[in-house]
Amino acid sequence: MTTVAGLPAHALLVHAIVVLVPMITLVGILCALWPAARQRFVWGLVALAVVNLVLTPLTVSAGEWLYNRQDSHSTILQTHAERGETMIYFSIALLVMAIAVAVLHVRAGRSGGSHRLATVLVAVLVVVIGVASTVQVVRIGHTGTEAKWGVVGQ
Repeated sequence: MTTVAGLPAHALLVHAIVVLVPMITLVGILCALWPAARQRFVWGLVALAVVNLVLTPLTVSAGEWLYNRQDSHSTILQTHAERGETMIYFSIALLVMAIAVAVLHVRAGRSGGSHRLATVLVAVLVVVIGVASTVQVVRIGHTGTEAKWGVVGQ
């Protein structure tokens, strides 16, 4: 996918990732720490993580198409491309995180309650993966913005 209605697909797809990753993080933390939220949102969390995982390589591919259309590349654009290629690993980790929350939910349903150690371990996993993924999206986006618009904050 290279363009959508004449616009570069990367510019459109990247906004989905920018929204999905922090949303998955927040819903994941909520589900990990609050059983009532887990009961309501756990399968939505898994679905969002799957959508994010599907959109990530599409976004990277669309970005590579844009990158390859230029003859020369600035250092910041190269950094953006390199960071963008790492996002697939974070997206996989987000799906693993969502599955861990779902497993916690299923186990709690079978045993009539959640095991405290498992809940703590999943909560730590959710926070670490979610925060790291959100930070990486910000890092990727910042270099992309600099590459497109120049130095940010001046």
